[in-house]
This record gives sequence, structure tokens and C-alpha cells, in this order.
Amino acid sequence: MTTTTPQAQATPPQGPERQRMPLTWRQRLGRLDVKLSPYLYIAPFWIVFAVVGLFPIVYTAFIAFQDWDLVRNTGTYTGFENFQFVLQDREFWLSLRNTFSIFLLSSVPQVIIATFIAAMLDKNIRAKTFWRMGVLLPYVVAPVAVALIFSNMFGDRYGLINSLLNDIGIDSIRWHVDVIPSHFAIATMVNFRWTGYNALILLAAMQAIPRDLYEAAAIDGAGTLRRFFSVTLPQIRPTMIFVIITSTIGGLQIFDEPRMYDTNGQGGSNHQWETITLYLYNTGWGQFNFGRAAAVAWILFLIIVAFGLLNFLVTQRFIASDAGTAPKKPKKVTK
Repeated sequence: MTTTTPQAQATPPQGPERQRMPLTWRQRLGRLDVKLSPYLYIAPFWIVFAVVGLFPIVYTAFIAFQDWDLVRNTGTYTGFENFQFVLQDREFWLSLRNTFSIFLLSSVPQVIIATFIAAMLDKNIRAKTFWRMGVLLPYVVAPVAVALIFSNMFGDRYGLINSLLNDIGIDSIRWHVDVIPSHFAIATMVNFRWTGYNALILLAAMQAIPRDLYEAAAIDGAGTLRRFFSVTLPQIRPTMIFVIITSTIGGLQIFDEPRMYDTNGQGGSNHQWETITLYLYNTGWGQFNFGRAAAVAWILFLIIVAFGLLNFLVTQRFIASDAGTAPKKPKKVTK
């Protein structure tokens, strides 16, 4: 005679004999919530992006191949004729030259000065909040106001800059006639507005650096400059790359400053400071040729994508070099 223990009797049947208990509606709702909630949370962004971002890009590509009539909101298919005209237009290449020139005169000094300001604000100084708010104030000022003030400061006859130069015996500079002086003046406006904003982004990255690294470097005998180049810059490299990418995109899309640099807003009498975006604006709303304007927009889009890919490749190369120079973990020794 065999006897069964209470433990054996309490063991549920295994295999096909085991029956799954049906889920209640609360359990089913909970599982559905876990699966669908992430998509519902990010859905508003993608809906807004599709309406105000993706759709205009696709629609602009459609108009770029049309001889578009704004009144009738219809067009005639012309193929690549708009792109051919733009690429053969001398004014387009002048605007491209001006865009890159202003971009180099603004973005490069902007990142360097922003890094220096962030390093100073990261020090143990008095009234930190006041100084941090102070560097952000130029960003709050309206671009039109900044352009009007600086355009008067860089006036050819009665500007403040020329008055100061005349006082020290230097001839007046034709800020609204010559190419390089006009680019320098517009780049100064851009740097005035965006340097403080980038400095605060870099400052946030510097404050996230563990202070133990600075203490260890100081114990090893590293000075202030050595700690900055060996500790601060490597630690904020991802943020620095982000600032460089955003500055590049903003520099290639500059519009407000060259538009408001003079009263005409056409980029100068000889297109001295006409940028690509200003050329696009003059083509669309000056000549009412929206097919060519759409073609210019897509050419600018491809240029920005090319710069983005270039930044990505450079970033990957820096990351790979950091990974190659990083100390390797010791291998486990197995007996």
C-alpha cells in the first residue's frame, strides 16, 4: 500500500495536464498598458513633427520640380530645370560663399569663446547666478533689435566703430560696401546672441565632471591649463560635439542678421552679404518663383545633411581614438 505525502498532493500537475488560469480584465488592461504606453507617450512629438516638419519637406520637394503658381496653387512639371537654373546662377554661388564665410567667422570663435566663458563660470566666483543670467541676456534680446543696433554701430559714416577708429588715427572701414568687413560685422551679431547660450550648455557639462578628477590631477602636479586640456575638454567632448553641430546648422541657416543689416534687406548692392536663406527669400517672395525657391531649400537641406554626416564621421573617429587609448581591464586569471 502506497501513501502520498501532503507535499505531493499540493504539487500542481505539470505538462499538458496543467491548465492556465484565465486573465481578468484588469490583468489584460495592465498588459495592454505596458505595451502601448511608450508609443502613446512619444506619439504627440511624432504627430507634430509629421505636420510641421516632415510634410513641408516632402511638399517642398514636390514644388521644386514644378513651375509653381501661388495664385492658383498649381504647377507645371519642369523636371530638374529649377535645380539647373539655381546651380548655374552666379548669385547662388555668391550667397554660398557668403554663407560659409560668415559661418567660419561666427561659429569657430563662438565655440572657443563660449568654452572660455563656461570655464570661468565653473570657478568658485561670487554671484554665480548673476553672471550666468548675464551671459544669457543677449540671447533673450530680439534678433531685429540686435541687428538694428549693430548695423548702426558698424555704420560707414556715423558708426560708433568708425568713430573710435578715427580717434586713434585709423581710416574708416566701409562696413556696408566691402565683403570681409560686412561678414565680420554680421558674425559679430551672431556671436553676441549665441555665445552665452552655448556657454551655459558647456557649463552644465563641466559641472557634471567629478571633482575627484581635478583633485587627483592637482595632486599629480597638473596646473590649471593642464587640468583644463587633460580633464575638462575630454570630459565635455560629447557636449562640445553637440554645440558644434547645432552651431553649424544655425550658421548655415542664418537669415535675421543679414536681412536687417541694411534698410533694403537684399544682401547688399553687389550681394556682399547675401546668404543662402536670404537668396531663397528673395527668389520666393521677391521674384515670386516658388519652384526655384523650393529647389534652393532642398540644396540647402542637402548641404546641412552633408555637414551633419561629416560631423558624425569625425565624432566616430574621436570616439574610436578614445576607446583605443583607454586603459584595458585586466583579464581574469583562471587556474
